[in-house]
Amino acid sequence: MRADRLVATLLLMQARGRVTASEVAAELEVSLATARRDLEALSTAGVPVYSQPGRGGGWSLVGGARTDLTGLTAAESQALFLLAGHAGAGSGATRSALRKLMRALPETFRADAAAAADAVTTDTAGWGAYGWERPPVLETLQGAVVGHRRLSLEYEGRTHAAATRTVDPWGLVDKGGVWYLVAGTPHGRRTFRVDRIREATMLTEAAARPAALDLGREWEQVVEEVEHLRSGVAATVLAPARALPVLERQFGRHCELLETSGDGRVRVRLAAHLPLSIAEHLAGWGATVEVLEPESVRAELARLGAELLTRYGGS
Repeated sequence: MRADRLVATLLLMQARGRVTASEVAAELEVSLATARRDLEALSTAGVPVYSQPGRGGGWSLVGGARTDLTGLTAAESQALFLLAGHAGAGSGATRSALRKLMRALPETFRADAAAAADAVTTDTAGWGAYGWERPPVLETLQGAVVGHRRLSLEYEGRTHAAATRTVDPWGLVDKGGVWYLVAGTPHGRRTFRVDRIREATMLTEAAARPAALDLGREWEQVVEEVEHLRSGVAATVLAPARALPVLERQFGRHCELLETSGDGRVRVRLAAHLPLSIAEHLAGWGATVEVLEPESVRAELARLGAELLTRYGGS
């Protein structure tokens, strides 16, 4: 949901007391299905809105029409700003709308609401992985970030061995549907894939957090470091045009379209940290993909093909 639409929907309910999905759709110039999804998303996130079915029904804020948000509890205001901050990350107009909405909160709630709005950032360019399900520990991580509390994590590393780590949570990132926790550790800033966190426990100690932390800028530095490691080897590849969206999802910003030919194929530049990594992604396309260079990637594809032929080729 777009955060500016979320804010507008809330203000509409406050002004009118009760609205129907049709009225929201007409007022915000969106489809009826979109308006219904937005209203349901508000309710699911913990914002106190409810629907009344039947003739004369509609959607209302609990407590009726209000000119401010003093009817929200602390938990409800945090839920609202977590949702709005996530949806509106990177939008200057939306951040301005959120600041105005925050001024309508009771003063005692504003600090936590501001922390909630800044707890999550969004990066739409994935790293080839997909996050179809919301990680079960995400709510605990959000609570620790907003409450500035330390976390004890049982974390599964790349070797699949689990270790217990105590961290200072700084914020959460939704990168192409895969969640990451950015945190401080005795060894400096570290990033943890949330789906590798087996268990998360919020501790009583206060978390250390850099002064004037900008989660978006921190994440930009993380991405720059990771992308540098991921781009050690480049290959020029001819592939069918239908393969381009798949390659873009697999290689992210390291898939560059160089040329579209007249035979239905595209020439692309792919980069990864090792020749084997490129070869493994391309092997499933078989002969429909041709690696023009370098020889190291061609050799890895030949080796993978020979291994498969030995295993499955028969006598």
